[in-house]
Amino acid sequence: MPGKGKPALGAAEEPAEPKEPKEADKPVVYEWTPAVAEQLANYFGSEELEGLEKMWREGKRMPLVSDGGWEGRKVLKEGEEGEGKTEEGEAKENGAEVKAEADGTTESKDTAEGDVPAEAKEEAKEEAKEEVKEEVKEEEGKGRRDRRGGDRGGRGGRDRGRGRGAGGRGGKRGDTRQVLSSPIASKEGRTELHKAVRELFGGQLETETVESKEKGEGSRIMVKWNHHPRGGGRGGRGGRGGGRGDRSERDTHGQYIHFTLQKTNRDSHDALQYLARMLKCSARDLMIAGTKDKRGVTCQRVALKRYSRSVQDVWKGVNSVGWRRTEKEALTTRGERGVRIADLTYSRGHLDLGMLKGNEFVITLRNVKVDSLDTIDKAMTSLKQKGFINYYGMQRFGTSPVPTHATGLAILHSDWKKACDLLLMPRPGEDPECERARRAWLERHDAAQALVFMPRRVVAESCLLEYFRDHGSSNHLDALMKIPRNLRLMYIHAYQSYVWNAMVSERIKRYGSDGPIVGDLVYDVPSVTPKPAAADDADGEAADDGIDLDLAEEQAAAKGGRPAQHKIKQLTEEDLPNYTIFDVIMPLPGHSVQMPGGEFGELYKQFLEADGLTMESFSKPQKEFSLAGSYRKILHQPKNISWQTMHYTDPDLPLAQTDEDKILGLDEPVIDPNGKFLALQIQLTLGPAAYATMALREVTKTETSSQFQSALTQASEDQAYKGTGDAVEDPTLEPTAGDLGIESEVAAVELEPVAMDVDAQ
Repeated sequence: MPGKGKPALGAAEEPAEPKEPKEADKPVVYEWTPAVAEQLANYFGSEELEGLEKMWREGKRMPLVSDGGWEGRKVLKEGEEGEGKTEEGEAKENGAEVKAEADGTTESKDTAEGDVPAEAKEEAKEEAKEEVKEEVKEEEGKGRRDRRGGDRGGRGGRDRGRGRGAGGRGGKRGDTRQVLSSPIASKEGRTELHKAVRELFGGQLETETVESKEKGEGSRIMVKWNHHPRGGGRGGRGGRGGGRGDRSERDTHGQYIHFTLQKTNRDSHDALQYLARMLKCSARDLMIAGTKDKRGVTCQRVALKRYSRSVQDVWKGVNSVGWRRTEKEALTTRGERGVRIADLTYSRGHLDLGMLKGNEFVITLRNVKVDSLDTIDKAMTSLKQKGFINYYGMQRFGTSPVPTHATGLAILHSDWKKACDLLLMPRPGEDPECERARRAWLERHDAAQALVFMPRRVVAESCLLEYFRDHGSSNHLDALMKIPRNLRLMYIHAYQSYVWNAMVSERIKRYGSDGPIVGDLVYDVPSVTPKPAAADDADGEAADDGIDLDLAEEQAAAKGGRPAQHKIKQLTEEDLPNYTIFDVIMPLPGHSVQMPGGEFGELYKQFLEADGLTMESFSKPQKEFSLAGSYRKILHQPKNISWQTMHYTDPDLPLAQTDEDKILGLDEPVIDPNGKFLALQIQLTLGPAAYATMALREVTKTETSSQFQSALTQASEDQAYKGTGDAVEDPTLEPTAGDLGIESEVAAVELEPVAMDVDAQ
């Protein structure tokens, strides 16, 4: 780092004039050099560093924008005619014309040239040129001067001068260019980066600390061009739009944009990464209340930290308007890559995991075989009245040979290398791109080559490979920290879920589900300050269906306090008449949870010991991997449940209508009363802690893994009738009916199951 009084690193001195000034008087030109890039590499990822270099080389003035592209315009030689002039030439000509018109001296042949002396005309032209030259100078501060005099402007604060007077021309297009650093945990590190940018670029770039809403990640430093190097000062003569009186659009509208996201056959992390690429922002700027299943059509609200973006910018960016598509195409065709957004609005509030009451589902089971429809009615009535075991679904653990909770166990053992190896190891049955990427890493440890092959939708693996490419493969903990926080936490939460499922199975196996027993846990007194809680894979803990202490602590810490602790009661014989089975909770292991009484407290201990853990293993130096634990009700009861049967023949024809279908004006599905096969369509609302697949498991009594259901679908008799209904092929919707399927003998959920947020009030 250059010391005080020394030339800044990366600065080059200009050649001496014939009369060389003193050394201290030489102007310093700040340049982007390899030394600058090397020094900043400690604070920025490779892409961010490239973006910073690009912004610096573009210069302080925003690049020109035109629908035809300024760079493609022809520069006319003197005497040539046409429209292909450079901006500077056009500006000069237009400026001169405006001034001449103001003085009554236009050069149109319809005006008598003899009315004005030639000297006056030349003087007017020269004055107009000087005005244009002055206008093209960068004066982004609000308290700017009027080009041609006027009253003295008012006092302007930093970037806020309250200019008053005759006023000049309208404001310029705002500079939206900015680059964010990697998260920096320590204040000292952030101070060093502020200082480095100031010295390396001579104060021409300014820095600002951007607080992260995700605890433990550290704040980021935003770097952008400094358009008001020494503060606002006075507004200047005739300055329009000065300082303290103006409020930015961000202050007026709020710093977030909320919109509804519909995704088809994409998981939530993948969809958010896609949105981030289209909007050229960090995925951390996109917030959701809970993740949704990959296999299906799902709708949910998303909050975007917008900075200077407008709702129009966001809509056009996501829909590639002006790039690959026109506005009309974006409105009348399906969203690209199975992603569509709508209902955009400004907001002052963000979104956190758990900020929803639940999820609404429309699920269609195909090729249902029963002796009579009474069988269906009995099974659905039982689900409605008795509920289902509130297991964490297969989505929580993944379907590959390397389950998610195995990676979580490695993290809990602080075996960072093993956790990375598990994430990057080969998985039979993956698509060829992923297979090539994993093989390149396994055989040659070639992170750069593996990253070329790895699809960007494979988020965790791509983050690891990017870190290994840029920093080497020796620091596995730092590599794991490059994975988005919600995804990182999913691994250790999956292990907690794995333990919980096993313990609840044992509880139901030994004592049934008719009622509570001595030693069971229940909530004693509801919290005075109930809170929403995590909703990973639509399974976060809601205030009425479980309390996630980890998230409660995190939210309270962000506000400077500690969460209200929910009282847990261990039931005695006298308590049993006062509670039902729907009140019973079981703990997810952690360093601050209460264990059930009797034999189940010992069972928890034995289960963890078999994996080499104790309750103390959940308290770790890495705070975000330190789990206090949480509680979850062992049974869940659906709400607003209804069902209907229908007939069909072609499995490719939809039996449910999505929101996008309605937006595009597509007809509702036509039900064939004479169809060869029977389908069951279920509508229900579940709390954010519950899995629809587990509800269907209770109805159909079959395995819920996607591999089993896919095989069941392919073996179904209705597959022989694919395409017989003259279905219009839609390339954006893969005809994978049954991938989410749960069968009653041979019944499968089709593609249309729709899950959407039920907003928290």
